[in-house]
Amino acid sequence: MADDKKIGVYLCTDCGIGEALNVDELEAVAKKEFKVPVCKQHPNLCSNEGVQIIKDDLNNGEVNKIVIAACSQRVNNDVFNFDPLTYVTERVNLREQVVWTAPKGDDAKEGTQLMAADYLRMGITRVQKSEVPIPKIADVNRTVLVVGGGVTGLTAALEASQTGYKVVLVEKAQELGGWAKKMHRVFPTKPPFAEIEQPAIGNKIEAVKKDGNITVHTGTTIASIEGGPGEYTVTIDRNGTTETFPAGAIVLAAGWKPYDASKLGHLGYGKHRNVVTNLEFEQNVAKTGGKVTRPSDGKPAKNVVFLQCAGQRDKDHVPYCSTVCCNVSLKQAKYVRESDPDAGAFIVYKDMRTTGLYENFYKSAQDDEGIFLTKGEILGLSEESDGSLVIEIDNQLLGRKMKVKADLLVLATGMVSNMVPDGMSVNNLTPEYIGKMVQRETSDGVIEALEPESLILNLKYRQGPEMPHHKWGFPDSHFICFPYETRRTGIYSAGAVRHPMDAVQASADATGAALKAIQCMELTAQGRAVHPRTWDRTYPEIRFESCTQCRRCTVECPFGAYNEKADGTPLEFPSRCRRCGVCMGACPQRVISFRDYSVDMISAMIKSIEVPDEGTFVIGFVCENDAYPAFDMVGLNRIGMNTNFRFIPLRCLGGLNLAWIADALSRGVDGILLLGCKYGDDYQCHYVKGSQMANERLGKVQETLDRLMLEAERVEQVQLAINEWDKLPGILEEFSKKIKDIGDNPYKGF
Repeated sequence: MADDKKIGVYLCTDCGIGEALNVDELEAVAKKEFKVPVCKQHPNLCSNEGVQIIKDDLNNGEVNKIVIAACSQRVNNDVFNFDPLTYVTERVNLREQVVWTAPKGDDAKEGTQLMAADYLRMGITRVQKSEVPIPKIADVNRTVLVVGGGVTGLTAALEASQTGYKVVLVEKAQELGGWAKKMHRVFPTKPPFAEIEQPAIGNKIEAVKKDGNITVHTGTTIASIEGGPGEYTVTIDRNGTTETFPAGAIVLAAGWKPYDASKLGHLGYGKHRNVVTNLEFEQNVAKTGGKVTRPSDGKPAKNVVFLQCAGQRDKDHVPYCSTVCCNVSLKQAKYVRESDPDAGAFIVYKDMRTTGLYENFYKSAQDDEGIFLTKGEILGLSEESDGSLVIEIDNQLLGRKMKVKADLLVLATGMVSNMVPDGMSVNNLTPEYIGKMVQRETSDGVIEALEPESLILNLKYRQGPEMPHHKWGFPDSHFICFPYETRRTGIYSAGAVRHPMDAVQASADATGAALKAIQCMELTAQGRAVHPRTWDRTYPEIRFESCTQCRRCTVECPFGAYNEKADGTPLEFPSRCRRCGVCMGACPQRVISFRDYSVDMISAMIKSIEVPDEGTFVIGFVCENDAYPAFDMVGLNRIGMNTNFRFIPLRCLGGLNLAWIADALSRGVDGILLLGCKYGDDYQCHYVKGSQMANERLGKVQETLDRLMLEAERVEQVQLAINEWDKLPGILEEFSKKIKDIGDNPYKGF
C-alpha cells in the first residue's frame, strides 16, 4: 500500500486567488500544520504546464494523494483527472466559494483569509482519511429484460437489440401489441401533423419476432426477480411452467389501463345503453371497419357527443390529466365524419390540451364544419325510448345552457398506470409501497407493517416486491433529472406505466429507458455507480462485528440496496447502491463508511477548523447536487457572503450523521445550517428521499442539544433548489442574526 504521508498540495494563484489571498500563508498551513512534504504554487494550475507539475510529482513517486486548491470541484474535472484507482484527489474550492464570494473592502480580507485556510485544512484532512477505491467488479450479464409487449416494450426491445444487446421480452397477454394493436387509427406522426394515420404497430411486432437478439414470451408473467443490476435472476411463469434466466437490467413497460367507468354513473355509464368510454368506442369502430354505430342496436350514429375529462382532473376520481384524451376525441370525431359526411360530432371540454405540433391536428378539426367544440360541462342527461340521449350542456363559451340530442355519448375516461391493482382507487394509494397494513410479530414485538401487494415484478427485496410509487401509482423516480430511473437501481420505467402519454411519446421514452439500462450494465461492469455519481467506484463498507442489527440502514436506504438476514444483519447488494451515504448517516453505531467518505472523516474535518473565540461562527452541511452548485452560482455572480460560515459538502443531506452535530457544537460552533434539496411531491433531491430523511433525523437532534444544554434553534435545515442561488446570501445573514440573538455557544474557547 502507498505511503499515506505522500500528500501534495497545489495552490493556484489565477482567477483573482493570488490578489485576494496571501497564498504564502496558505502554503504555511500545509507545511507547518500538516507537515505536507510537497506544496507548490502555480499562476495557472489548470494549464498544461500546471498539470504537468502534478504529473511529474506523481510519476516520480513523491506524491500519491493530491490536494488541488483552486476552482470548484464541479469544473475542470477533465483537466485534473488522475487515475482514481491509484491516486486520491481532493479539490479545495478557493475560487467560487472564497475569493469570488468575498465581501468588498479591507475589513473583510482577514475573514476571507481565515476561510481559505480552514477550507485548505479540511481538504488536507479529508485526503489524509481517504483511500483509493477497490471496485467490486464481477461478471455482468448484459441481457435486458423488457416487461410488457406494447408499443413501449417493443420499442425498448428493438432499440436495445440494435445496439447489440440480448433482450428477453415478457408479455402477460397472448399476443404482442398492447392497446396500440386495438386502435383503428392513430394520431398524426408526419408533417403537417393534421390527419390521422394507419397504425404501424404491426411493423414493430414483426420486427421483434424476426430479431435474433430478442426472445419473446407471451402469455407469461414474472414469478420472481432476485439480485441486482448485472446479476438479476429472473423466473417467469407460463401456465404453471417456470423458467429461470439471468438479466443485467430491466425496462418496466407494463403500460396502462382505462379508468373504471363504472364509477361514473352520474355521467350515465352503466345506466344508459349508448353511453360508452372512448376505449369502447375505439374498439367498436375498429371492429366495424370504420363505421360509427350505436351499441344498443347497431344503427349508425348520426350525432355523437364527446365529453372530455370524464372523471379526470377530479379529486374524487382521477386527479390528473391523462394528456392524450383531447387528441383521442379529435381523432374519434374524425371517425364520425368519415363514417358519414352528414353526421356531426360535438366535443365538450374543460380545456383542450393538444401540445406541440398536435395543435395543427386541433386546427384541422376546428376547420371541419361537422365538428363542434365548446368549453362546458354536462349538467344532466336522459334516455328516450329508442335509446337516443338528451344531454343538457352548460355552454360556457356562449354563456347559456343548451340541450343536444345524441345517438351516442363518449366519455374520455383517461389512463391509469398498471402499477395500480385492479379495483384500487388512485386516490387511496397512500402507502409508499402498494399493499395493506397488517399486524406482524417481530423480534421487537408486534408491530403494524405494510404487506406489499405483488403486481408485476415480484422483486425479492426487503422493502417490497414492487416499485415505490407516487401518490397516484406511477413508479417513483426523480422526474426532473432522471425520469426513467426508478428507486430500484437497474430498473427503468417507460411509457404510460410511468405517466400518461401517447404512442409517439412512449416510443421516445422506451428509447431513453433502453439506453439507461445499457448504461447501467456497462457502469456496473466497471464497478461504478449508475447515477448520479457515475464516476464513483466506492461502496459502503460495514464493520459487521459492531453491527447491532438495528435495521436502520435496511429501512432507510431509498434504493433497496440491502436485504436482511434472519437475524436482521444487513445483506449487501453492492450493484444496487447509488453511493449516497444515507445508510452511513442512519447508522447509530457508525459502522458504515466508504473509502473516501466516512463519519470519522467528516468529524476530523470539523475538528480541523479553527473556531474563533469571538463572533458568531456557523458550520453548514450542504448537498453536493443542489446547494453546493448554488454556492458556486453566487460566486460566478460575484455576490459577497458572510465569511463566518464554513461549508462541508455531503453526497446527500440524507447522509447527515448526528455525531457531526455533536462534534461541531462541542467545538464551540455557534450554529449549524443544513442546506439540502427540496422534498415532497415536487422534490428535487437527487437521491429521492435524502433531504426528507435528513429533516426527519433532525427531530432527534434535540436529544443531542439537550445533552449539551444548548438551544434547539442553533440547528436549522433549509430547502434550496439550484435555481434559488440568489437567496443564499440572505439565508446566511438571517441565520447568522438569529444565532447572534441566541448568543455565543458556551463551549466556545474550550
